[in-house]
Amino acid sequence: MPGREAFDERGTVGVEEEYFVVDAEALEPVPAVDVLFEDVPNELEGHVGTELFKFVFETTTEKTETLEGAREEIRRKRAALVEHARDHGYEVLVAGLHPTALWDEHQHAEGERYEQQLARIGYPQHRNITAGLHVHIGLDDADEAVRVADEARRYLPLLLALSANSPFWYGRDTGLASARALVFENLPNTGVPSRFGDWETFRRFERRMVEDGSVADRGEIWWDVRPHTEYGTVEIRSPDAQTSLGRSFAFVSLCRALVLELARRDDRTDPRRELLNENKWRALRYGQDASFMSLDGGTMALDERFAEVLDAVETPYKDEIRALGGVSGAERQREAYRSGGAEAVKEAVRIDS
Repeated sequence: MPGREAFDERGTVGVEEEYFVVDAEALEPVPAVDVLFEDVPNELEGHVGTELFKFVFETTTEKTETLEGAREEIRRKRAALVEHARDHGYEVLVAGLHPTALWDEHQHAEGERYEQQLARIGYPQHRNITAGLHVHIGLDDADEAVRVADEARRYLPLLLALSANSPFWYGRDTGLASARALVFENLPNTGVPSRFGDWETFRRFERRMVEDGSVADRGEIWWDVRPHTEYGTVEIRSPDAQTSLGRSFAFVSLCRALVLELARRDDRTDPRRELLNENKWRALRYGQDASFMSLDGGTMALDERFAEVLDAVETPYKDEIRALGGVSGAERQREAYRSGGAEAVKEAVRIDS
């Protein structure tokens, strides 16, 4: 595994987005991987892959040095995937969960890695049809990356609440804003990690997980935030997948601003995981209606917490980020359901490329 030397660039951006490929008429999942991977267009070559199910796809952007570069990369990858899918009679939906998909009626992707995961993890992995947004921000010091990941844990509930885009599961309203977060956290090595403090402590644990057979490789450590020892980044993994390009870019901008702000500081807090987990629960349950427990006592409404973070970070994209406090994906899906039932919900999560 790469070591400290991987952390050699500051402020670079890489983005992973996950999508559902569906039948163009019913908008229900189809095992499209066998068809779409026969003739991958140049724009997606090396930048598109499968997830556990044959209808769940992931795109990865090129590493960019600027947010404008990242925005263009996200746009191009989305547009290329939509065009490729439509050329074969498919459409693309984006949300934390496909609102009506029945996991036990769909095929898992083929490959030794997935077979091993299914055998090792069992039931929780068999039903893992989740889709997320993962943001990588480069840092040029490994110890700093670990410290920033430690500090970023406090902000993960806010990011999840703002991104909540999966209230429906099996065609039913779960009462949660992000059912994806709860489904995914049934897997091992997920959720909010403990504080590591420094590179050597983190590295020893990562190596032990591999050597003791808990994971096949470091990529199977699926925490909500982690230092990425291959890419030399802090990877934030808590948001639901976002239907619109604008909201996806706003989260990328917010994550970059937050990581760089935490890198500028020398904070070394260690809140109890029970408090962090409670705030995560509030985020996935209530979304933008959540209030959060403060480290120093009391609670803080999401709007107040969001404003506090915006005031603290430096970025030219504050207007785009501030718009994340508007109508959430979860709210849009519920509004669609009230007006047209499950079919309208599927229409509401068609990709905006």
